[in-house]
Amino acid sequence: MSEMKKEAPRRKFLKGAASGAGAAALAFPMIAKAQQPITFRFQSTWPAKDIFHEYALDYAKKVNDMSGGRLKIDVLPAGSVVPAFGMLDAVSSGTLDGGHGVVAYWYGKSPALALWGSGPAYGMDANTLLAWHEYGGGKAFLNEIYSGLKLDVVSFLYGPMPTQPLGWFKKAIAKVEDLKGLKYRTVGLSIEIFQDLGLSVQALPGGEIIPAMDRGLLDAAEFNNASSDRLLGFPDVSKICMLGSFHQSSEQFEIIFNKKKYDSLPADLKQIVATATQAASADMSWKAIDRYSKDFIELQTKDKVKFYQTPKSILQAQLNAWDKIIAKKSAEIPMFKKILDSQKAFAERAGRWENFTQVDFKMAFDHYFKKKA
Repeated sequence: MSEMKKEAPRRKFLKGAASGAGAAALAFPMIAKAQQPITFRFQSTWPAKDIFHEYALDYAKKVNDMSGGRLKIDVLPAGSVVPAFGMLDAVSSGTLDGGHGVVAYWYGKSPALALWGSGPAYGMDANTLLAWHEYGGGKAFLNEIYSGLKLDVVSFLYGPMPTQPLGWFKKAIAKVEDLKGLKYRTVGLSIEIFQDLGLSVQALPGGEIIPAMDRGLLDAAEFNNASSDRLLGFPDVSKICMLGSFHQSSEQFEIIFNKKKYDSLPADLKQIVATATQAASADMSWKAIDRYSKDFIELQTKDKVKFYQTPKSILQAQLNAWDKIIAKKSAEIPMFKKILDSQKAFAERAGRWENFTQVDFKMAFDHYFKKKA
């Protein structure tokens, strides 16, 4: 009997505890919901097989991992939701939550946007141009342009690209006259550089270049690097590649978010987005050196591609053409001139420092690897 009396209060306590737990769950129904990850739907401007799409996936993984799964970026390849060149508008409208591309793709909205990718950038390489963007005023200019265009986006630039090739041709190019009349693909204000040199130019996204060359709609084209060009199939339509060009010698990637979606993130996740961008920038540049150099060898040994250095006469012709283009645009578009003036001032200071402090690495390379006569 005494055992039963002891057991009754126990059961009463357990029952009360259970009902208390249930009441607590009812009182705080949002706890479980708050633990669900915030999901952003991204699209890149690149085909799934391109290493550029891989870079977009690398960035997403960094954000996903650094957030502990609280923010999840799902990346789709070009064309999954909108065409590659429609990505910016889709992010601004909220059709996409974000995307991965390059600023020069949007030059049709404002020629000034091409200054983050097209042309010689006063001798700055891509990393120095990124330094100008982050510390020399470029970010404020880009935000001002996007705001003026009523684009509801937040932009992060990262990932300095190595110098891009002049392109893939049917025969080696020895002089400017060899370019005249060719049907050629490029993007940004590079279009006007090559038009000035006498080419007929089309702007196409990466995934459309090889089919156009295969059908004879293009005689020649450039895209970006040994890995992308190999994966996209350039060796299937051409065996001649000209290396070195000023048309896009300082380009970088852009990650954009829909502003309303980005602004809805808590402060710590916004910081993770920014920090992941910087981490991805370094990682991308290291991966590029490793992968591009391997594919450069594969292109020569397995795909039997012949590489040639672009003649200096063509490089000088590009510089001359660019001078005419920027003089005209500066006279027509005040923002274009403001950006150029800012870049020029930064390039003179940074370039003076770099050119005086950099050792001749090619001298050391030749010392160890150049075949002795």
